[in-house]
Amino acid sequence: MPAPCSLKRCGDKEYYCPVELAIQIIGGKWKPLVLWHLGTLGVLRFSELKRTMPNITQKMLTQQLRELESDGLVERKVYPQVPPKVEYSLTSLGESVNPVLKQLN
Repeated sequence: MPAPCSLKRCGDKEYYCPVELAIQIIGGKWKPLVLWHLGTLGVLRFSELKRTMPNITQKMLTQQLRELESDGLVERKVYPQVPPKVEYSLTSLGESVNPVLKQLN
């Protein structure tokens, strides 16, 4: 019989299995695609990322990027200029997900 899963915390939530935590963080329709494109194309601006996923709405992409950023998978860099310039890239944690996504390819 396998050992029981240990308690994991992410933010203010508790998970009783690492798979449950992973699915919560990278699961869904769009998050894996965001991670894939940032992992394969590198640093992207919002509009560039949106172009790679034409079926996602602007609102949904914004929401997914915010969640990935708050979970520590994506970094958002804002440049102090007019017009505003914002770039998105993977953190080292986000990069660690890419080998799993490449296996799906």
